Amino acid sequence: MITPDLATAKLLVVKIGSALVVDGAAPRTAWLAGVAADVAAARARGTAVILVSSGAIALARPTLGFTQPRLRLEEKQAAAAVGQIQLAQAWAGALSGQGLTAAQMLLTLEDTEDRRRYLNARATLTTLLSLNCVPVINENDSIATAEIRFGDNDRLAARVAEMVSADRLLLLSDIDGLYTADPRSNPAAQHLPVVAQLTPEIEAMGGDPPPGYSSGGMRTKLVAARIATQAGCAMAIALGSVANPIQAVADGARCTWFLPAPEGRSARKRWIAGSLAPLGTLTVDPGAARALSAGRSLLPAGVRAVAGGFDRGDPIEVRDTDGIELARGLSAYSADDMRRIAGHRSEEIETLLGWRGRDEAIHRDDLVLLATA
Repeated sequence: MITPDLATAKLLVVKIGSALVVDGAAPRTAWLAGVAADVAAARARGTAVILVSSGAIALARPTLGFTQPRLRLEEKQAAAAVGQIQLAQAWAGALSGQGLTAAQMLLTLEDTEDRRRYLNARATLTTLLSLNCVPVINENDSIATAEIRFGDNDRLAARVAEMVSADRLLLLSDIDGLYTADPRSNPAAQHLPVVAQLTPEIEAMGGDPPPGYSSGGMRTKLVAARIATQAGCAMAIALGSVANPIQAVADGARCTWFLPAPEGRSARKRWIAGSLAPLGTLTVDPGAARALSAGRSLLPAGVRAVAGGFDRGDPIEVRDTDGIELARGLSAYSADDMRRIAGHRSEEIETLLGWRGRDEAIHRDDLVLLATA
C-alpha cells in the first residue's frame, strides 16, 4: 500500500479552521505568514493550492461587541459580513508577502448542489488558478440559512476538492489525525496513519465537536473523507497549530491519510456521490441491495419505504433495512409517486400512476454505490 504525499500533488486544497486563524480578537499574522510561505513552496514544486479558511465570524466578534457564546442567525450573518472583509485582508496581506495574489470566493451548500452553479464555481476556480491566483474560500454565512449551509468548512473543502478534481485534500486540525478513540479522554487510543477504506467501524470513531470556535470535529472530517475519497482525492488530517504546517506534512509529519477510492468517477457521478443534502431516503429489501452491489438499477419492487419530500431528479439516499447507506442517486419519481409504486413491479407503474415513466426508481446511470455498500 503506497501512502500518498504532498510532494507529488498537482492540486492541493487546504482547509484551515477558525482556531488556527484567530487568536483572541486578531488574525494570527505570523502563523498566516508561515502558511503563505508553504503555499509559495508548494507552487514552486508545481502544486496549485486552494485555501478554504474559516474565521470570519470569529474575527468580527470584538468589532461588533459580540461576547456571548452563541449568536442568533441574524447576528452570525452580520458578523460574517464584517468578518469576511477582515479575513480576506488577512490572507491578502500574508500571501502578498510571498508575491502571491489572493482571490476571495464565498460559497453556500446550494452552489455545490445545483448543477449549473456547481459548474460555474468550478469554472471560476479553474480560471483563478490559471491566472496564478490563490483562491481563499469560505462559506457565505452572510446570506446562508440553516437549510442552505454546510455548517462546517471540512465538508465545504471536500466539495471544493471534488469540484476542481484535486488529488490532495489537507485538513489542518487541532489533532494529528484519526485515533481509535478520543485521545483526550482515552490514553489507550491508537493513532491510525492510513485508512484504506471508510468502513462503519472507522466512521464510528468520529466524536463530538470540540468546544470553542470550531463547528466541525472528527465526525465532519470523516464525512469530508468520504466525499473526497469517492472523488478520487486522497485526504489527510494533520496538526495545524505548528509553524509552517503544510510543509511539515510534506516533510513527513505524523498525520492520517485516507486513500482514494480505486474506481474512477465521472464528473456527474462524483457530484451525485458527494451530494450533502439528499432530500429523501429509500429503504430497500435485501434483494435490491444485492442488485445494487452488482451494478444494477434500483427497481420500484425493491423499495420498502419512502421518506422525505423530493421531486423527480432530486438527490436521494438509499439505505438497507439496517439503516446503512448503500448508495446515492437521482430519483426518477417524486416522493408521492414513489410511495405509490414502491413494492410494485415496473409493469404496474402506468396503472398505479395513470402514466408511464421509467421502469427504474433510480437508473444505474444516476446511481453511485458507496464504498461501504
